[in-house]
Amino acid sequence: MTVTQLQDIVLAGPRGFCAGVDRAIDIVELALQVCPPPIYVRKEIVHNRHVVEALRAKGAHFVDELDEVPDNATVIFSAHGISPAVRDEGQRRGLRVIDATCPLVTKVHLEAIRYAREGYSIILVGHADHDEVVGTMGEAPDRMFLIAHPEEVERLRVPDPTKVAYLTQTTLSVDDTRDCIEALRARFPKIVGPAKDDICYATQNRQAAVKTVAAAVDVLLVIGAANSSNANRLVEVSKGLGTPSYLINDKHDIRAQWLAGASRVGVTAGASPPEFLVSEVVEALGRRQSVAVQEVHVVEEDVRFGLPRELEDVAKAAGKTLPPRSGVRVSAE
Repeated sequence: MTVTQLQDIVLAGPRGFCAGVDRAIDIVELALQVCPPPIYVRKEIVHNRHVVEALRAKGAHFVDELDEVPDNATVIFSAHGISPAVRDEGQRRGLRVIDATCPLVTKVHLEAIRYAREGYSIILVGHADHDEVVGTMGEAPDRMFLIAHPEEVERLRVPDPTKVAYLTQTTLSVDDTRDCIEALRARFPKIVGPAKDDICYATQNRQAAVKTVAAAVDVLLVIGAANSSNANRLVEVSKGLGTPSYLINDKHDIRAQWLAGASRVGVTAGASPPEFLVSEVVEALGRRQSVAVQEVHVVEEDVRFGLPRELEDVAKAAGKTLPPRSGVRVSAE
């Protein structure tokens, strides 16, 4: 693909893998090295088919539900979290469970448990049917109400309007979530919420980077899966600033008509795509042309999450030692 008018490619930074995704992929790859096969993974470990296919090629078996996993097998729960019902089923069936839930998602689950125990009605701001929301809702299904937009707040009916708390999905639009919380506070003046924002650092940083880049380009390409909440939010943020934006899985999804007349194209990635996809997109855009590539970096990220104890326990039970984490190894073949 050649884009004749293109002069500059602007890369948004930070982009791509966050600490939770990096950790989840490491968990699967390390489990494949130290645990007796087969290794099952419930749901996509992260929302990116390139990552999933790379891990499947290494021996991971991906399933939708635990009834596809044999009794006493090893199963890894995805980064998006699970409901107590899923956890209980794993224990009941004697599965060797390794939980790859992002620690920032676990934080939201613990907040839900605490508010439910204290008798609050809980308003969860999030998107229905997203894996993370399904898991969080499962912590207190009788006390939790789901909204996605500010206009839904007026329709909420809770047992005691003076005893209300809110939580949010970790991968939402910062601006849209702020609007929802403001509407909740106007409707329920005594509402309480977490001491620290539930929207994860990586989501906020990638949206901030997109705001900077979108103002300086004619078109923005966001690499990410259709079922990736954080990637979709990046597209929305850019479009909200008036910059045409498109979600792509990889270089093969780029359409020449999107770029007609564009001299500056921005490129970013959600929290789940590997960096090689960004490199391939840049190469496809600049093929057979002299195109300048620059990076706009708004913040440095140095967050790293530790591995779950149960991974080390499973390794010990197999008479093995966990090798050191060497970083993400998903790459182009």
